[in-house]
Amino acid sequence: MRKLWTALCAAVVALAVAVVLPAAPASAAALTEVTNFGANPTGLRMHLYVPDQRPAAPALLVAVHYCTGSGPAFYSGTEFKSLADQYGFIVIYPSATRSGNCFDVSSPGALTHNSTSDPAGIVSMVRYVQQQYRTDVDRTFVTGASSGGMMTNVLLGDYPDVFAAGSAFMGVPFGCFAASAGDPTNPANQAGWNSTCSSGQLIKTPAAWGDLVRAAYPGYTGRRPRMQVFHGATDTTLAYPNFGEEIKQWTNVLGVSQTPVATDTPQSGWTRTRYGANTVQAPVEGISVANVGHSLPLSGMARMAIAFFGLDTTTPPTDPTTPPPSGACTATVSLNSWTGGYVATVRVTAGAAALSGWTVSVTLPSGGAVTSTWNAGATGSSGTVSFRNVTWNGQVAAGGSTEFGFQGTGAGPTAAPVCQAA
Repeated sequence: MRKLWTALCAAVVALAVAVVLPAAPASAAALTEVTNFGANPTGLRMHLYVPDQRPAAPALLVAVHYCTGSGPAFYSGTEFKSLADQYGFIVIYPSATRSGNCFDVSSPGALTHNSTSDPAGIVSMVRYVQQQYRTDVDRTFVTGASSGGMMTNVLLGDYPDVFAAGSAFMGVPFGCFAASAGDPTNPANQAGWNSTCSSGQLIKTPAAWGDLVRAAYPGYTGRRPRMQVFHGATDTTLAYPNFGEEIKQWTNVLGVSQTPVATDTPQSGWTRTRYGANTVQAPVEGISVANVGHSLPLSGMARMAIAFFGLDTTTPPTDPTTPPPSGACTATVSLNSWTGGYVATVRVTAGAAALSGWTVSVTLPSGGAVTSTWNAGATGSSGTVSFRNVTWNGQVAAGGSTEFGFQGTGAGPTAAPVCQAA
């Protein structure tokens, strides 16, 4: 009987402890399906992940799945959700609904601004989230694998006014999968597989690839998104030559040399090349992976993509009602030049006090002109050009620094840039 009472008392004590001890707080963030988000001509599905902790104007990432996949599968099978929790950006996971769950990257309606196919539905998702969560429209990015990697190329070509940069895993260049009205195997000119492209046999000059992108949005003169591409060297599904063709295309679109400015090995078997500037946010970056087939992203690659986008910061947002005091600033410029053009990387450094905004003035030699800018907004294109911070890089701690870049024709600036605090 004594043993029985002892056991019962122990059970009661354990129950009491279980009752009175507070449970560990659980995260409220969860993947949620959103419907009625706007124009959706092909009936895509939308899943959304909004982390519990995020700044007042969070960045937005679109993460696009592979053929046979889905948004929830890409959510579960990649690191973007955990990175969103760490850094406070929102993630959209679209789902294709056609046979095979591949995205349309080939029909005429998919390869144009104001698309009438899958890209239109994805951009509707983006605009819905921008409005509902007041995201920073200057920090909207896209990534994807296989069919999603191809869609990353398509979205950057169709909507350079929406996306600031993309990271494509195992993709093909914009327009590589384009259906042909004269193709007897595809008489209706519909979305579908293009074996010439997938096997790596569609080879074009950089200018020809670039022209396909420029033709998607005729008359567009704004900034062009930066591009990062990953590819396995033994990929036979979307063959490895597509990696080089993507680099040819986007270096041409962004007006930078095809000769890399830097080559390194971030991990064993990984070869990284940067084009236009040797910075984490270079205009174009390629990562080739030896002895790997159609199985990207590997562990750690999502984090590389986030760094390329500039999302890998845990700096808490500043209360807009109490901005930090502004201070003096300085700016330096480094050039990567070739005959007829250059890329400039400008470093802005705060003085003894923090910056709440900055403007950098650069004087170009006669005949020179700025053709594109990243991580800053530009006023003017020749003579004296003023560059101002974008939303996410105006706050610079005392003694800290940030970078922006621009590319141009002619000779680069020879005089030191002038920095003014806002």
